[in-house]
Amino acid sequence: MKYSMSKTFLLGFGFFGVSVIWSVYNAFVPVFLADRYLMAAGFIGVFMTLDNIASMFIQPVIGAWSDRLRTRIGRRMPFILVGAPLAAVAFILLPLSTSMWLFFLAAVLLLLSMAVWRTPVVALMPDITPSPYRSQANGIINLMGGLGAIIAFLGGASLYDMNPAYPFYLGAGLVLVGAVLVFLFIREPKIESGAEQPEAKKGDGGSKSALRDILKNLAIVFTSKEKSALMILLAIFFWFIAYNGIEAFFTLYGQNHLNMTASDAARLLGQLSLPFVLFAIPSGYLGAAIGRKRTIMAGVALMTIGVAAMYLLPVETLVISLTKLPVLGNVPVVGAIMMGLGVAWSLININSLPMVVDMTDDDHIGTYTGLYYFFSTLAAILGPITYGVMVQLFGNRYDLVMLISPIFFFAAFVFMSFVRRGEAKKQTAS
Repeated sequence: MKYSMSKTFLLGFGFFGVSVIWSVYNAFVPVFLADRYLMAAGFIGVFMTLDNIASMFIQPVIGAWSDRLRTRIGRRMPFILVGAPLAAVAFILLPLSTSMWLFFLAAVLLLLSMAVWRTPVVALMPDITPSPYRSQANGIINLMGGLGAIIAFLGGASLYDMNPAYPFYLGAGLVLVGAVLVFLFIREPKIESGAEQPEAKKGDGGSKSALRDILKNLAIVFTSKEKSALMILLAIFFWFIAYNGIEAFFTLYGQNHLNMTASDAARLLGQLSLPFVLFAIPSGYLGAAIGRKRTIMAGVALMTIGVAAMYLLPVETLVISLTKLPVLGNVPVVGAIMMGLGVAWSLININSLPMVVDMTDDDHIGTYTGLYYFFSTLAAILGPITYGVMVQLFGNRYDLVMLISPIFFFAAFVFMSFVRRGEAKKQTAS
């Protein structure tokens, strides 16, 4: 198996489609719920966690199922060809719904269909990429995902002003284009027939077998004498709690602590996102050059320091304007910190999935991809809830978000220090 950068870019269109869908969903569905259906903020918060709840339970099972499946077009492709079109249809139906119940049903169809194909499309990256190049390939995949988010936010905002349904049409169209490109240009490697193949072909409970497989591998992770897989999964859990807590409350932090407008606070999040996208590919090459563990731990350390600085520095210092940049606009001190956090987050995010999948063999890549998403999604559910309770307990002090997060980042750093496996494997001649 040879590494092909061009194929990785083409595969990235699948993740591009996923990113467009979720970016449009997160940006505009809360507006529909509040303005069209007059839903209270608390219920909107619950509604917006449904995608993470669905993903947490479905994606690991789908990942394990795709490991077992054998078809003429591959083991991942059937999930993509079913899930992507269903997601596009559901996404179009969302803005066209005339009642809350229809909106809810369309959202449920979207969440289920997205959960069906996200893990298989991500698992395709290590399937077609030799171990030594997986960090670089993941950088390309995340670059494409970041471009999808930028197009969704910038293009979607303009389209929304024309017609609230247009961003959803854009997302549906792009996700179909991405799926078609993956199907046409990506060929899955041949998997040797094994003892489990007949069971997968019969269709007599493939999902049940997959559930048993994921539970078996989860038990192995927890009971194995060598704890590297457990340590990195716990590290992933803690750094995603920290990151998701910041993301969920950053706008309110900007409004209530920095005395900014909501739009200026949201713009600061863009000042994190763009450096993440720009540094996605270099982060992969850095992980290959100095080691994935070292790169991740450097990123976690930088996140800890940067977020702590936002708590320790006085507001008067944080809001000092440093410069104006194209696309990013005005960059205050806190914006410069956010740009540094974007680079640090790329060091972590680009190299962690390759570490996880290189702790197993090629037959269980989907299963371990599912475990990665289980722990990160569980954190995405618990993070905002934990932060919300803490902020409320201390009298709506949103600056405490920047005190709580370094604690979780430090915990992730400690767990990562115990990881002993997951570096790139030596490539064998094919």
